[in-house]
Amino acid sequence: MQASVLPVYIFLVCIVSMAIGLLAVPRLLNPNKSERVKQMPYESGMDPIHDTRRPFTVRFYLLAVAFLVFDVEVLFLYPWAVASRPAAVGMEAGAAATAARGIDAAVAGGLVESRHTVFAGAMVFLALVAMGFLYDWRKGFFQWR
Repeated sequence: MQASVLPVYIFLVCIVSMAIGLLAVPRLLNPNKSERVKQMPYESGMDPIHDTRRPFTVRFYLLAVAFLVFDVEVLFLYPWAVASRPAAVGMEAGAAATAARGIDAAVAGGLVESRHTVFAGAMVFLALVAMGFLYDWRKGFFQWR
């Protein structure tokens, strides 16, 4: 066997033995008592006393949609924050030194006029998100009655 392949085989043996161990040990240690309580459906720690198909109020769905909208809007800020970092300082000479990253690449490529344009766009986006939040707040959208 070649010495370069031996670590791979050892790794595979470790993985298989760990998988078998993780499946076998709980079966050996698990008590196999079947009780009435274990057979009951479990919902949030409460005994199920109502029909599971009872309707939710519309406010629940509206709040869920509002959460998703604001959550996704905030996720749009992450790529902007990563791209707005300045180019790496102290890069090696050659092609790596001329490679710009993020917004600097867009400015160098002529896609935007300056970093200030991108910042202004992000601030307009944040202002629109804040206005939507304030509108929902003023309408009493976040009050659960």
